[in-house]
Amino acid sequence: MKNKLIILSADAMVTEDLDLLSTLPGYRKYLQNSSMVRKVKSIYPTVTFPCHVTMMTGTYPNKHEVTSNFPFVMNESSMPWNWYADINKSKDIFTACKEKGLTTATVFWPVTCNHKDIDYMIPEFNKPMSVEGLVEAFAEVGCDEDMLAIIRKNIGYLKKFKHPYTDEFIIRCACDILRQKQPDVLLIHPGNIDASRHAHGVFNKKVDEEIKSTDRFIQMLMDVQEELGLAEKTNFVLTSDHGQMDIQRIINPNVMLADYGFLDVDENGRIVDWRAYCHSDGCSGQIYLKNPQDENVKHRVFQLLRWMQKEGIYGIGEVFTTEEMNEKYHLSGEFSFVIESDGYTSFGASAQAPLVQSFCDMDYRYGRASHGYMPEKGPQPIFVVKGPDFVESVVVENAELVDEAPTYAEILGVDLPDADGKPIMELIRK
Repeated sequence: MKNKLIILSADAMVTEDLDLLSTLPGYRKYLQNSSMVRKVKSIYPTVTFPCHVTMMTGTYPNKHEVTSNFPFVMNESSMPWNWYADINKSKDIFTACKEKGLTTATVFWPVTCNHKDIDYMIPEFNKPMSVEGLVEAFAEVGCDEDMLAIIRKNIGYLKKFKHPYTDEFIIRCACDILRQKQPDVLLIHPGNIDASRHAHGVFNKKVDEEIKSTDRFIQMLMDVQEELGLAEKTNFVLTSDHGQMDIQRIINPNVMLADYGFLDVDENGRIVDWRAYCHSDGCSGQIYLKNPQDENVKHRVFQLLRWMQKEGIYGIGEVFTTEEMNEKYHLSGEFSFVIESDGYTSFGASAQAPLVQSFCDMDYRYGRASHGYMPEKGPQPIFVVKGPDFVESVVVENAELVDEAPTYAEILGVDLPDADGKPIMELIRK
């Protein structure tokens, strides 16, 4: 029998957090004799859903085709996210395990709604704002009766459908899945650290408190495996998808596109027609053209973006064509250009003045800290491993997010032939 694998992706946890983790009882136990990668290079854009698809496929966005948290939609009010598994075009670890007869489970792992190859699934999805109707909603995105029973059991932890209540629900459901189903592979994605950093900034006491709250998570997972007599047969991975950087302002590039005639906006700020549009990913933006073959519009939009960059006051640090972005960061799509933040700016989606808007907690793009920028910037995500298939007390200096899924495939004996990354062999016990 293959050893078990439990992966906890603590959204937006970074290497700098390890000093605090080492003082907490659960993490201290976990970190003892563990091995790690000191610097993990994420993907572009450094946002949650593309990152997590890379973490389960080992491919870059130009291959798996999840290039944003959101689909390209205008006039957003309640923005849908890329919840559903069929948007991913690459083979993932769940399908690879299914082919080899291994069972998999997920709790709030992104881009897994209605995934046909996950055995025990409670996916992250467009959650209702209250617990009313929650069970029915989970049923619609692929949860079977056993998972719905676990949801009903733990629904009381959702006093509010927001962090940290959601995260308590996640870890309780995960522990119940372990006890009842004993899957070969379990992937979990709590988001309270990410939410706190967006709300308060990257490093501060409030973020530290959220990090401390996750100490119970790792302890609970280890305790369950000990209860089941599986502790010595379980590999644990503590990882994350991206870091964050503090932001000084929110700028709406679509206001400029409207001012220069590329967007038609009514008196209510609603877009009624368009030639070009900026789809925000926080600290980067993808510029779509209604008619990419219109060379005149394409040239004019490019010139405007370059002018905004050179002016130095519109938050744009760099401008790339799709071809340049694909070559440099393996990012491609139906957009024509990509704009990168100056390091102090997050991009909003509004096409109605003002150009600069205030911070708010409506979504990650408008917080006091954000991400979506180039993967080499800012604090880096973590990757710490422990268990029978991993060596002890080894530090690897550098690896990439695309290397994580191939590493899992290596220890599980499953195949990801299209992966761009490679197994991190220095961490694997020979």
